[in-house]
Amino acid sequence: MALSRARQWNPLAFNRWPVTVIITVLYVALLVPILVVEHVLPSAPSSTDAGPDIDEAWLDLQHLTREFHPYNAHNSDEVRSWLLTRIEDILRENKSPSSFVDSTAADQSRPQVFVFDDNQSNLTIVQSNLGVYFEGTNIMVYIRGRDDDKRNWWETPGLEPSGRGGVLVNAHYDSVATGYGATDDGVGVVSCLQLIKYFTTPGHEPLRGLVVLFNNGEEDFLNGARVYSQHPISKLPHTFLNLEGAGAGGRATLFRTSDTEVARSYQRSPYPFGTVFSDAGFKLGMIRSQTDYVVFEGDLGLRGLDVAFMEPRARYHTNQDDSKHTSLQSLWHMLSAAVATTEGLVFDSSDDFEGRPQGPGKVPSGKGSQAVWFDLFGATFAVFELHTLFALSVTLLIVGPLALLITSIILANSDRMYLFGISISVDEGFESVPLRGWRGFTRFPFIFVTTTAGTVALAFLFAKVNPLIAHSSEYAVWSTMISAWVFLAWFLSRIANFVRPSALHRVYVLTWMFVLTWVLLVVATVFENRDDIASGYFMIFYTFGIFLATWISYLELFALPKKSEYASQFGGQASRRASSSASRLLTPSAESATSHQEDEGEPSESTSLLRGRRTTFANYTRVENNEDGQTTPGETEGETDIIVDANVYGFEQGWSAKLPTWTWILQFLLIAPIVIILVAQLGLLVTAGVHQTGQDGSSVLSTYLLIAIFTTLLFTPTLPFLHRFTYHVPTFLFFVFTATLIYNLVAFPFSSNNRLKLFFVQEVDIDTGVNHASLTGIPPFVQDAVSSIPSAHGQNTSCVWKADRMQCSWEGLTPHVLLKPDGSSEPPMEEWVRYSAKRVTRDDSKNNDNKNHAQIQISGLDTRGCILTFDNPITTFHVAGSAVDETRFPINITPEGIHEIRLWSRTWENEWTVDVEWNPDDTNKKLTGKAICFWSDANTPGLIPALDEVIQYSPDWVAITKLEPGLVKASRSFAV
Repeated sequence: MALSRARQWNPLAFNRWPVTVIITVLYVALLVPILVVEHVLPSAPSSTDAGPDIDEAWLDLQHLTREFHPYNAHNSDEVRSWLLTRIEDILRENKSPSSFVDSTAADQSRPQVFVFDDNQSNLTIVQSNLGVYFEGTNIMVYIRGRDDDKRNWWETPGLEPSGRGGVLVNAHYDSVATGYGATDDGVGVVSCLQLIKYFTTPGHEPLRGLVVLFNNGEEDFLNGARVYSQHPISKLPHTFLNLEGAGAGGRATLFRTSDTEVARSYQRSPYPFGTVFSDAGFKLGMIRSQTDYVVFEGDLGLRGLDVAFMEPRARYHTNQDDSKHTSLQSLWHMLSAAVATTEGLVFDSSDDFEGRPQGPGKVPSGKGSQAVWFDLFGATFAVFELHTLFALSVTLLIVGPLALLITSIILANSDRMYLFGISISVDEGFESVPLRGWRGFTRFPFIFVTTTAGTVALAFLFAKVNPLIAHSSEYAVWSTMISAWVFLAWFLSRIANFVRPSALHRVYVLTWMFVLTWVLLVVATVFENRDDIASGYFMIFYTFGIFLATWISYLELFALPKKSEYASQFGGQASRRASSSASRLLTPSAESATSHQEDEGEPSESTSLLRGRRTTFANYTRVENNEDGQTTPGETEGETDIIVDANVYGFEQGWSAKLPTWTWILQFLLIAPIVIILVAQLGLLVTAGVHQTGQDGSSVLSTYLLIAIFTTLLFTPTLPFLHRFTYHVPTFLFFVFTATLIYNLVAFPFSSNNRLKLFFVQEVDIDTGVNHASLTGIPPFVQDAVSSIPSAHGQNTSCVWKADRMQCSWEGLTPHVLLKPDGSSEPPMEEWVRYSAKRVTRDDSKNNDNKNHAQIQISGLDTRGCILTFDNPITTFHVAGSAVDETRFPINITPEGIHEIRLWSRTWENEWTVDVEWNPDDTNKKLTGKAICFWSDANTPGLIPALDEVIQYSPDWVAITKLEPGLVKASRSFAV
């Protein structure tokens, strides 16, 4: 008959209910605020005289987004005139000394302001096999700083500014042809207007000069930012802040930054949001779109920050990017960040942020240290240098294993190293007491691999069966993967604990987790050192928490009796008595258990449940567990009296009675909170950025794999404790898994709030009269949308793959892009594109050997954008009157040559003269290609009937956006 020592119930003990309640409550308590931060924006304050006028900014945004205003639309000129008027009104209201305010009305205590209406700058650049000529229509407002050069140095050619250098804040005022541009980039534009107002009010005069740039031409090849480099004022700024929109609302996130020093200026933001993980996305090429940041940082050598909206991607570049679908809160989030960050930059009194004085007129602003940054709950912003992270990572990689090794040696020397122990001899070695120290060693690899593999299998299942379900139901995908992971991990942990109860479960699992995170930290450290990529910053916190928890588990073993002392208490009946309280699978007698062990060796995790011929059902009921995991004695006839210590949980090893019962809480708190905060925030941010990119042709599988990876990282900290969970939470999660799995496999992936983007263009061949409209997108949805269009009904629609998307074309309705508002007759299509092409002989003696030289003149009616394409590549080109910046934009033409030249003019119906050359070895070969002009104005119904029809008759789950710079392209072939 077994006797039990009673103990009182401990609400913090490592028992089922405390473990279940504490872990569940902590996860919920941390995840809920993170979800709130992700989706609930800070409230906008009422406007005050001391700060930005949020109401005025909102009215400006509504005015700006009344119509589409791409560079190649007449409304772009109206927006430009309105911006100049608004700037004038602000300066008059503030009585700032400027060209708009006469000297008698100006307040001389306020900073001088200079407005540059740039109608002169142009630039020719070459990128890969594409040439671009662009004429700028930028607006720049320079607010002179207290430390600035007091001369009007820009008025003298060749003169450069002196001093520490200024600050540039940029936003582009053009939209795409199919979007109103509320967040791309209307919020940035009205924020810049408020910056002008803020820094021209008393008490806010900047220390360093501030240049506010309203650039026109970002949407097509970042042309506006590039041509800004040709204006003299571009020599002043050394640092910059770029305000952009790559989504259509939500919070404005810090996309990337050039270095730690400028990143610290963003710390002043009242609602910081972002992580360095997004910066790695650009560096690794995972994010394919770009912003003006690459021009300022990469081409002009400035140091700065990129702050942008990133979600929802489905509204980006569509007619839902308007003031109705954004919010006052989104505007306030970007505006407050812009004001705070700009203040940090313009009031910095250091020299080049590094203590190095800048030379007069130096455009490159030096090189700062690589940064690591992330926010916490959208309220606190952490930023430090990458080499600090690297040093800490290397330290942890060395100190962590070394500390565990030393602790293990001390444990062994003190005769308390129960890990990996099989048995210990007593009675001069003739009998031994089984320790069963190997139990639990192989659990983590089996459970972790199986559970993670199951979650990854779900990713492949979604990608195969319903690949775009994450587009509208990303949280349903999260729910499926989380519930599957937790339930499967719990189920396997409970099975393992039932088969082979082990008091060493925690220490073994934590040891394996430390090994795994140590390896991952090695990988992250390599990227930090080799590629300056800090996206694995969270691994140092993850690994450090796991290390401390593991170390505590090793230190717990010091509370155990020495192995020799433990064995000595059994005397001559050591094997029998020890085994009777050490295994769930008890044999009818202690002696037979010992004999069985000697015959078949120490049981392992893979040992059969029914090993041994004497095992019967009675063996499973010999001892039972109560709700707290304590042992209650069962009675079996003829059983020897054994003292069963109540401090031994269930059927775990008898020596575990002395283990502390409360340290699990400390271990869990060392791991879980920081992991939940960092990983959950990162996971949600990454999901928000990628879950709607499948419509653009990006890999959908990568989205589901990312969710599976973050799910694993988020819930792996529960594995040391999950075997003590009650069945209630896992059972609930099983039902969640079942319901969400069915939904994710059968639900339609789009809705009116999460529309699928299809890309429109209409191409007219003037020579043949062929007129094709097309939609490009993901099959089979693009075919479904085309089938709903009346003019495509009954036609033999042609669908072909274009890169990673499908383009479906049909005979489109005739465009009327040259129809005049007064109703005058439309010119014939033959006159839409005008060109002349002829061979010429160059006067340049160094090129006399090359006879393959031609001059092409091209113009289009009521447009300021044309294109020249070539069937065979050209080797060089020159546009009459163009500027070339060989320093910052060198013309490096690859051996593959140039296949296309895009021509942009600030004036309507401009005629470009383009000189081209092609391979001198092809003397008798003609130069052939197409002269193309395009039209981008869709503000008036009837100008592009095919587009009107697509928008009207497409399903409500479809959004239409532009495929190319022009909505309509008209082409004529040439041969020289």
